[in-house]
This record gives sequence, structure tokens and C-alpha cells, in this order.
Amino acid sequence: MKLTLEGIRNNRAAYETSGYALPTFDYEKVHENTYKRPVWIHFGAGNIFRAFQCNVMQNLLNEGIMDVGLIAAEGYDYEIIEKSIRPHDNLTILATLKADNTVEKTVVGSIMESLILDSSNEKEFGRLQEIFANPSLQMASFTITEKGYSLVDGKGNLLPSVAADYQNGPFKPESYLGKVVSLLYTRFRQGSYPIAMVSMDNCSHNGDKLYAAVTAFAEKWCEAGLADTGFLSYVKDDTKVSFPWSMIDKITPRPDAKVEALLAADGIEELDPVITTKNTYIAPFVNAEECEYLVIEDKFPNGRPALDKGGIIFTDRETVDKVEKMKVCTCLNPLHTTLAIYGCLLGYDLISEEMKNPLLKKFVETVGYVEGLPVVVDPGIISPQKFIDEVVNIRIPNPFMPDTPQRIACDTSQKLSIRFGETIKAYAKHDSLDTKDLKLIPLVFAGWLRYLMAVDDQGKPFELSPDPLLETVTPYVAGYALSNEPKDLSGLDSLLSSDRIFGVNLIEIGMADLVKDYFTQLSSGVGAVTSTLEKYIK
Repeated sequence: MKLTLEGIRNNRAAYETSGYALPTFDYEKVHENTYKRPVWIHFGAGNIFRAFQCNVMQNLLNEGIMDVGLIAAEGYDYEIIEKSIRPHDNLTILATLKADNTVEKTVVGSIMESLILDSSNEKEFGRLQEIFANPSLQMASFTITEKGYSLVDGKGNLLPSVAADYQNGPFKPESYLGKVVSLLYTRFRQGSYPIAMVSMDNCSHNGDKLYAAVTAFAEKWCEAGLADTGFLSYVKDDTKVSFPWSMIDKITPRPDAKVEALLAADGIEELDPVITTKNTYIAPFVNAEECEYLVIEDKFPNGRPALDKGGIIFTDRETVDKVEKMKVCTCLNPLHTTLAIYGCLLGYDLISEEMKNPLLKKFVETVGYVEGLPVVVDPGIISPQKFIDEVVNIRIPNPFMPDTPQRIACDTSQKLSIRFGETIKAYAKHDSLDTKDLKLIPLVFAGWLRYLMAVDDQGKPFELSPDPLLETVTPYVAGYALSNEPKDLSGLDSLLSSDRIFGVNLIEIGMADLVKDYFTQLSSGVGAVTSTLEKYIK
């Protein structure tokens, strides 16, 4: 059986006998409707999009609630579209890995078009311009990672592609966001039609990040006379262009070989993952956990799809902020980062396996329940206590989830300030709490410094996960080795004072000495990471 439209038509009974849920909507009609009156285009055709948003849309199509599908666009790695999505007619197999070790298998077919965001490709970019020029378009959403919204490199220098776009204007842009803003300029010139630009990336106040990038391009182009002067006003008018905040939560690890083998045993052919020239690992299937949350600020100037009927929550900005802080600053992300750092140091290759270690389990429970939960503001729509209970007892320990500490350790320098810094700030502002009571969050920071040495607890070197600031931060620990000899740690002070990385100045807040003390103990020799955890985790 092949994962194509023809393969589904010719083998529908075989798919169903093997336990696959299939699209039941009128594909041809939905495809026609989507082409004529597009409603939702998404940038970033990665795993979470195909596992979450696409499946929500398919359910709505199957139920007859929606009659238009999704359009997927990819602007970073074109091979995702060319080598993995289009060969399967935009279909994806979603393998939902449940905590009871069962797998729910779904063929997801809600993507009606897949396009490449390449301004030098007249056909592809021309179709994207047609979509943005259509008054029916309600939403452009994004999962391009937090660093995708940055216009500068790790040292604060303007990216060359962005600099070129600032100079050359909205025609033939090179940068990812330059191309997106060019499409928005097309919409403005066509009739100033309204649209919601919705970041669905896992980062704090994501809508503001997208807004800042878009307005930066609009300002430069208008100032230089490269775009009509009204474009900037259009972008800044939230009755025309809105940038809602959102909070997304669904664990979608890299496609796993065991899942591929399971699907192949059902008779599904040609499921081989593709490793692109940009080193993206993509497959015709995605494996994901069952739990999922998407909360979006209800600010859509051109209306919105009925996604609330598919389980997506729409609310006000204040509530989105509370939910996002609950998840990102306390109930999930800090626990993941803690396990990622120490999992790499202790040689783990699965997050779920770490939860079998009593020390690591107690570590994340203390970071979450004891140090984080006291400053969480209840958002009202999701209970923080129930959320963290689910994370600690069901989601992270799920033995069927092939998620790795190495994946989660990516871009840690970009995560610490939000995942831990916000809790420290809340303690500093609180009348009855004291930052001196935080004992394990500083141990996370010290663990990150120890991680940057790229030597595990057995003294063996390992490869650091990708991070835009590696070249900036690793020199701070380059002079240290595993030794119990006294260390002069004054060279760490300029790093520990960086509120950009930690969210606060750890020296000013009075936490730097504890971090350095922990770091000394963690790096005192082979086995020191384990012995330090045994000493401080009670």
C-alpha cells in the first residue's frame, strides 16, 4: 500500500482493516474550494503542524464543519516539500503514541496545497501571491521556531539576507520573514484586506515577536521609499493586521524507526525518512503524544475558521499569557530543559528513561511543584495543578515516546530566560517569597555550564546540541576540566550577569555564587554530576 491519493483509493479496505482512520470528506470538492477561496495558510511544514493543526482541520472536514482545507508553505528547507510531502500527495500518517503502549493510526489529508516560499521561483511565489491577494484568506500561521523571528545573529548583527532585503525592498526578498512581509505587501496593494498573522511557536508572547519582525521590514521599506507609505500604517492597524498571542503544547519527536517498522509491517510502502541537505530529518509519518493544547488570542479581523469546534481554545490576551506562563515558565518546559541538560550529562537517550531515575524525577518535581507552582497564576481555563500532574505522571514518563534530551537541549541559551528567569523575577517581586529559597533552579543553571564543557559524567566527550549562542558561551568554560582543584570562577561573572540569557542578572539577584558553587562540585571529577545530585536532591 502506498501513501498517495491513488494508494488510498485502491486500498481503502486494506488501510481500514489495518486500523487506519482515513479522510472521509470529499477531497476533490475541498481541494477546489481551497484553491478558489483559501482561508488558512501555514508556514513551517514540520512535525507539530502535521500532527496537530492538520489533524484538527481533518476532523472538522470529516464532520462537515469546514469545507476548505489547509495550505502548507515551507521557507527554510524546500526539500521538505519536494522530497517528503509532495511525493505523498500532501498526505501524512499520524501515529499517536499513547501512554498505554497503543498506537492510534490516522492518514491525515487536510493539506490541499504545499508550496515553496522562494521568491526566485516565479511559479511557487506567484501562487503564494495569489493566495495573499485573495480577500477570503483569514489567517497565516507559523511554526518556524523562536529563532525564525530573529533578524540578527547570535552576536546581534543583522543577518546578511535581512540587510539585503532592507536595501532591495519587497521584490525578490531573500530572508524568510522578508518573503512573508513581501506577501503581506501584496495583500496590502491588492486592497488592504484584513488578516491575522498567528505565530504558533513555542515561545513567550510569540505574536509580539512576529509583529516586531514584520514592522521592522515595513518601516525600512517605507522609509526608503521602497514600499507605499500606507503599508506601515496597514501593518500597525490591528483592525487590518493582527498578531495574536498563542500557546501550543504537543510533544512531536523526530520520526522514530520503531514507528516506521510498525507502519511498514502493515504494508505501507516507501516510508523512508529523508535527510535533506540542510540536515532536516523528515518522514511521511509523524509520531506524537496524545495530549495537545492550543490556546489563541481571539483577534481575527477577517474572521477565523471554526477551530474552536476542533478543540482549539480562543480567549483574551491576558488568559493566553497566563496559560503560556503556566506551561513555559513552570509546568512543562522548565522540567524538559532540566531533563535535557542532565540527560545529556548522564548519558540518557530517552526522556522517558530519565523519569525512572529517582534523583531526576525528584529534581523535576521540585523545580515544578515546589519552586515554580507557588508563583503560577491560575489561567482559569486549564488547572495548573492538573496540568503539571499530567506532565509528571503521564506525559514525560510515557515509555512509547521516543523523545530525546539531545533534541530538547537545542537552543537552550534561548530558553533559560523564560523557563526559569520569570520564576526568579516573580519571587523577587513577591511579598512572602525569597529568591534565596530557590535551590534547584540554580542547579539547573550550573548544570548548563557543566553541559557546555561537552564532557559527560563519565568523562567522555559528547556533541552539544545546536544553539545559536554556542560560539559565544562555550569559551566561558573552555578553561575548565574535570578536577577537584580550586577553580577561579571569576571569568564566569560576565556570563552570569547576562539577563539576556538568564532573564535576570544572577549577580545582582544574589544567585551567582550558588551557581558557581554548584558548578565547582559538578565539575570536580568523573561521577561528580551524580554525587552532586545525590547531595542536594532530597
